[in-house]
Amino acid sequence: MNKTTLSVVMSIMLGSMAFGANAAQDWQDDAKDAWIDGKAETTLLLNANLNSFDINTDVHDGNVTLTGKVNSSVDKSLAGELIRSLDGVKDVNNELSVMKQYSDENSKDLSDSLTDSKVATVVKTRLLFSADVSGSDINVDVANGVVTLKGTVSSDAERDLALAIAKNTDDVKDVVDELRVTG
Repeated sequence: MNKTTLSVVMSIMLGSMAFGANAAQDWQDDAKDAWIDGKAETTLLLNANLNSFDINTDVHDGNVTLTGKVNSSVDKSLAGELIRSLDGVKDVNNELSVMKQYSDENSKDLSDSLTDSKVATVVKTRLLFSADVSGSDINVDVANGVVTLKGTVSSDAERDLALAIAKNTDDVKDVVDELRVTG
């Protein structure tokens, strides 16, 4: 094989390898964005204070854009904070439209209630997404920033992990352990 032919063959091989590497990286980035999008949709769905069917999520390179409509500015903030707390989210562009406003006196009570709801949703989501905790067997209740975990776990280590996940969540003041070890 002469040098020119060898050079052409090597160029084609190297070019196709570089293209393959770029395609693999694009696929991995798309898969990661899809994973984040799934977590975001699930988080919004698990929150009883938000109508997740009125909120759309779009993820690109770990940046989440929220569009759609919510009932109040507190709901808008809640949705943004819930998504911002998810692993892998780099930034949140909250473009949700607020449909109605609440008075200032109702806003504080509503804000506290929504903070507790946000905490409950974030803790429950983190438990469900943890491969080492049986999150579906744990109930999460929150009142005034105090998280109560009830249910069953298979070991003391799983209990400790569930408690640590709850304690390491933003806006948690304390964690009450009502978990039973069954294993």
